[in-house]
Amino acid sequence: MRIEKTNHSLTIEFILIGFTDHQDLKILLFLVFSAIYLVTMVGNLGLVALIYMEPRLHTPMYIFLANLALMDSCCSCAITPKMLENFFSVDRRISLYECMVQFYFLCYAETADCFLLAAMAYDRYVAICNPLQYHSMMSKKLCLQMSIGTFIASNLHSMIHTGGLLRLTFCKSNRIDHFFCDILPLYRLSCTDTFINELMLYIFSMPIQLFTITTVLVSYFCILFTIFKMKSKDGRGKALSTCASHFFSVSIFYICLLMYIGPSEDNNKDLPVGVFYTIIIPLLNPFIYSLRNTEVVNAVKKVMKTYSILKNA
Repeated sequence: MRIEKTNHSLTIEFILIGFTDHQDLKILLFLVFSAIYLVTMVGNLGLVALIYMEPRLHTPMYIFLANLALMDSCCSCAITPKMLENFFSVDRRISLYECMVQFYFLCYAETADCFLLAAMAYDRYVAICNPLQYHSMMSKKLCLQMSIGTFIASNLHSMIHTGGLLRLTFCKSNRIDHFFCDILPLYRLSCTDTFINELMLYIFSMPIQLFTITTVLVSYFCILFTIFKMKSKDGRGKALSTCASHFFSVSIFYICLLMYIGPSEDNNKDLPVGVFYTIIIPLLNPFIYSLRNTEVVNAVKKVMKTYSILKNA
């Protein structure tokens, strides 16, 4: 590791190993991930803009969806640009502070995703299981409070773990066997005892995961119970269609999360699972929520029709 002392300050640089050293494969991966990044940003920010512009989408479900799309954009911006740069970088270096900033925004976005997915599950529970009380139980004021609470809690959570990383010193190696600065690979490089950091993971992260997963599971158990009690086949189909996209997205997110935090004898799972939850899920979410949602599709058609009229005017 290159360590330079200047005016009693310590500068540390890491090397992100990334995917491959094969030049032809680097070019192919660069093109693939560049296309994914472009589609991800256009899809998520386009969804945010669509929900903002269309008054009919100013409901709790779509407000949560807009926030989720915004967090997916944040996650993609935190990871992908540096990864694309490193495909053609000679040394693939990243400074300690760049590393901490990258991890902060990743942790912020992923924590917010957990809370938002739980909030969306609760919203669907109220809409299907208590439809007559929906507007009183899921008011816009409560939706705003839940959204603000999500961002405050996510910020505090990411600051705690980023601060914990800054207390560590790294002397074992400067080579991070990953394509971004993630917390577990950094723990492996630390020559400081990481017991306190790991304890903070259990104290702060595990309750968040347990709370959000429990909220999602209980909400969908009640939803399925209510759906199967419906006598109308059309009603069951409509209710299932409404929740299917959300449940699919939640399942993918938590399967990746459980695979990542689960025990493993080697580090081979870090790279593929990291690709999935930092790159693929932000890419899929706007399509999962939009293609099967008639209100979003109709809003897109309305915007395109308006744009066509203005263009031809």
